[in-house]
Amino acid sequence: MTLTQEAPAAGGAEEAVEPFPVTIIVRRFDPETMEEPVWQDFDVQMYPTDRILDALHQIKWEQDGTLAFRRSCAHGICGSDAMRINGRNRLACKTLIKDLDISQPIYVEAIKGLPLEKDLIVDMEPFFESFREVQPFLQASKPAEKGKERVQSVAERARFDDTTKCILCAACTSSCPVFWTDGQYFGPAAIVNAHRFIFDSRDDQAEVRLDILNDQEGVWRCRTTFNCTEACPRGIQVTKAIAEVKQAVLRGRA
Repeated sequence: MTLTQEAPAAGGAEEAVEPFPVTIIVRRFDPETMEEPVWQDFDVQMYPTDRILDALHQIKWEQDGTLAFRRSCAHGICGSDAMRINGRNRLACKTLIKDLDISQPIYVEAIKGLPLEKDLIVDMEPFFESFREVQPFLQASKPAEKGKERVQSVAERARFDDTTKCILCAACTSSCPVFWTDGQYFGPAAIVNAHRFIFDSRDDQAEVRLDILNDQEGVWRCRTTFNCTEACPRGIQVTKAIAEVKQAVLRGRA
């Protein structure tokens, strides 16, 4: 089915757009009553510009209040509502109904590779543990001059600008087949956040982070499948960033 906006009617008035039925199939799991997840379908009335998050809200508020999922800002900034939608990692708040094939059911499930807690909620602690391990904060040996900022040129800032966009949604890391099979791998998001400080001219601890990532579970586990880049809702060139960290491990920070 193809959705199109109706052209304005004669006289300048726009013809009303009616909601239409959409089937959402959610992979449910309740650890208190189930041994394995099961699929459950829901029929909802949606508009073309509604989002998957709106569909989940409608299900939770009007059909089944036990449905569990995370969301906060609902504007693609907090990253809390990352999930698999039709087999791809996406943010539910940024995925529009009109961008999906509604002639078929829409499948929604939790992201992979992290312990499943309930329905669409996973335990994010292993993800954040890897994030913390790469020391994702500015470390400068000399204090800034009193009342002044640390000076940085436009070119120096541009060197790592792309990786400042990370919102820690885990979409990239949980799309990585290496991460699915190896729970010790740092994962793309941790490497992206290391990149952000490795190439920051104000930081003095690039070598420490490079040493952390020069490990059998570090950057060398990346197989360059580009799943992470495709999954990133912020458009970060994740695979490129990982490649740049690999080069820095071999040659030092440029």
